Parts: sequence; structure tokens; C-alpha cells
Amino acid sequence: MDELDWRMPGRRVLSPKVSHLRQKLYQKAKQEPAFSFYTLYEAVCREDVLGDAWRAVRKNAGKPGVDRVTFEQIEASPEGVAGFLGRLRASLLDRSYRAQPVRRAYIEKANGKLRPLGIPTIRDRVAQMAVVLVVEPVFEADFLDCSYGFRPERSAHDALKEVHANLQQGRTEIYDADLQSYFDTIPHDKLMKCVERRISDRSVLTLIRMWLKAVIVEPPPRGRHEPPKVTRSKQGTPQGGVVSPLLANLYLHWFDKQFHGPDGPRQWANARLVRYADDFVIMARYIGEPIHRFAENLLEGRFGLTVNREKTKVVKLREEGVSLDFLGYRFRYCRDLQGRGWNYLNLTPSPKSLQRERDKIREKTGPRQCFKPVKELIGEINRQTRGWSQYFDLGYPRKAFRDLNHYVQERLTRHLKRRSQRPYRRTEESWYAQLQHLGLEAL
Repeated sequence: MDELDWRMPGRRVLSPKVSHLRQKLYQKAKQEPAFSFYTLYEAVCREDVLGDAWRAVRKNAGKPGVDRVTFEQIEASPEGVAGFLGRLRASLLDRSYRAQPVRRAYIEKANGKLRPLGIPTIRDRVAQMAVVLVVEPVFEADFLDCSYGFRPERSAHDALKEVHANLQQGRTEIYDADLQSYFDTIPHDKLMKCVERRISDRSVLTLIRMWLKAVIVEPPPRGRHEPPKVTRSKQGTPQGGVVSPLLANLYLHWFDKQFHGPDGPRQWANARLVRYADDFVIMARYIGEPIHRFAENLLEGRFGLTVNREKTKVVKLREEGVSLDFLGYRFRYCRDLQGRGWNYLNLTPSPKSLQRERDKIREKTGPRQCFKPVKELIGEINRQTRGWSQYFDLGYPRKAFRDLNHYVQERLTRHLKRRSQRPYRRTEESWYAQLQHLGLEAL
């Protein structure tokens, strides 16, 4: 692939000059796989690169870092965005730029546990995005087709379609791997060696090391009057940083290379690897001990990671009642609905995905939301379910959509009854008709 449409998050096209720069870097890296780029820092400091970096970070929004500076405050300041970018560019050019501490936050995972996030300041996010704009094409030229996460013109849907195609080709035994706290456990020294294979510009390498080793500030729990906990990262690339997805992808790229190498399962087991960031499956007609040993010895030995053996398993999809959950979807062979003598490959939203969406709807329609105007609340739910359905429109999602429609109607009906002692209802309309009248969209 020699031509790429270099788009950033939100499907926003970059400015022509920056897009052209990225295309040239990609072509150079593709034509010379052993070339090491040594003059990239000037490109990082370019005004148009920093401008596009600001727009990409602004599009992604997000909460402020430890300095509590918001996008709105920067835009409303006397110097505005131009002054903000000018000061950032000046600090990069005179080498006075230093990474600010990262604010620690947590989000709840599906299993109820908390996932740590690192939230850099907006200033650091823009600088990180500028580096990503410049170095991403170099690494993109090396990445293999089995990798789908956080890459231009690739998506989770593409990974799911590849899994589907491999199942149709008879690779119905799957090594479903789980890496324990992957983003937080990547060894810095080994990660930097991966970066240095292609990037030899010391100034760019210094920036990346600076962000990896940034101080982490964890505010105290609410209600506790105590100083924040301050630590310095010794490993990992915290989720939440702009540069983290690219670095995490780069590290596992070398696992992809080993898999497809002369001594890898692609050669001696005719196996296939499908990877989306740290979520990956190995698919073959038969998964035996050699594939287990290859993956676990390599990941835990050479890469210094930890395989979660409680969650890692071999799925034999042809067995009755067995299913594979991957990227929010469930793959399963089901009996033909017409009673014919064969099974068909069913692809639906997984039960966990459906439950997570129900939980979000329940939160939006709970007692604490009674103060919101009804149409505003229904508009929020429409946006929530519309985004969910756009991701889960592969395969056969109709039953899941019907179930979610029914749940939304039930929750909203309960919500409307709760708003007042007198039921919120027109006597001549059913509850379903009333919700439609208020603007509720069905999936």
C-alpha cells in the first residue's frame, strides 16, 4: 500500500502540507526498510504540524491535566490559540520544553475493576500529537496486515471481518490471549529499542523518553484532605496519553514479526494472527501445545509481559455451545433457522456488550436525572444508542437491537412515571406512542 489517506481521530483530514509530509515519510520508510530517520525534530516544530496537532487534540476533547487548564480557557485567553502554540513551539526550538506531570484517573472496567488512565496537560498532548503526526508514517510502513488497532484506514470492524474470513476458511480453533495490564507493564528499555530501530533523531527520542518517565500525580479520594500521591513511571505507557497507542502498537509489532517469521506458527501451523492493539487471537485448524509455548514463552520471555492464564484459553468453535468473544462481538455456530442440516456462523453483540449498554441507559434514566427536560434526556439516549448500533451493525444484530429497544422503552416509561405523582402521559396515546412523540428513535 503506497498511498494512504492520512486521517486523524474523528475522520478529520489533515492540512495538505502535513498530509504531504506524512506521505513522503511513509514512502521513504516503505522503500528503505533499514533506513533510520535522523532529522525529524524540525518537522515536529513546524507551525502547520503544531496547528494540526492542536486541532486533532481539540477534536478529541478530554479533561484537563494537573494544571487544570481547559481548551476553553486557552481559546478565551488574550493571546488565544496562536499564542499558546507559539510558546510551545518556542520551548521546543530552544530545547527548554519539559513534560509536565500526568494526572492519574480511573475508569471502571466491565468486570467492575478500575483501569488507570494518565491524563497529560493539553500542552503535552499537543506536543505528543505533533510527534505522532511525524513518526507514525515511519512505523506504519513497517506494520503488518494482521494489526488493526490505532492505524489509519483500519478499524475494529476490519479485524472482525478478518476473524470471520478465517473461520470460513476452516481455522475454527482459536488461541484467545489476554495480556495482564499490557499498557502499564511495557518495559521502557525494550520499547525504546523498538523506537530506535527507525528513529535516530536524539531530540525526538528525548521527548518520547520524557513522556514515558513523566511524574504521575494521583489526587486523594474525595473527602480526604491529604496531599496527592506522586510517583515516577518505571514501566508502561499510560493509557490516556496521545503517544501511548502508537508506542503500544509498535512494541507488539515485533511479536507480529516473530509470528510470521520462518520459525513462527504462520509457517509451521498455517495459523493466522489477528491483533487489535493488545487484544489478539491466533487461529488455526488445530491449536496445540507448540502454539501455546510459542506465544507464552515469547511474550513473557523476550517481551517481559504477563499472560493472564485465567483468561487466556483455547476456543474450539465447532463444538456445540462454544463461542468466541472478541472486540465486543460474539462468534458462534448456530443451527440453521429453517431446520436444514447445517450450521451457520452467527455474529452478534456479546452479552457483556449488551449489558454494558443497558448499564449506561440505566444510569441516564435513574432518579438523579429527573431534573432534565424529557426531550433533552431522550436526545442523549438517542445519541448513545445510535453510536452503539453503528459499531454493532455487523452480522446479525437485530435481536440485540430489539432487546435494547424494549429495555430503553421500559426505562423511559419508568422514568416518566417517576417524574411526578401524576403520570406523564397523554390519555389517548400508549406509552410507546408517547415516547415516539417525544422523539425516541428505535434501532
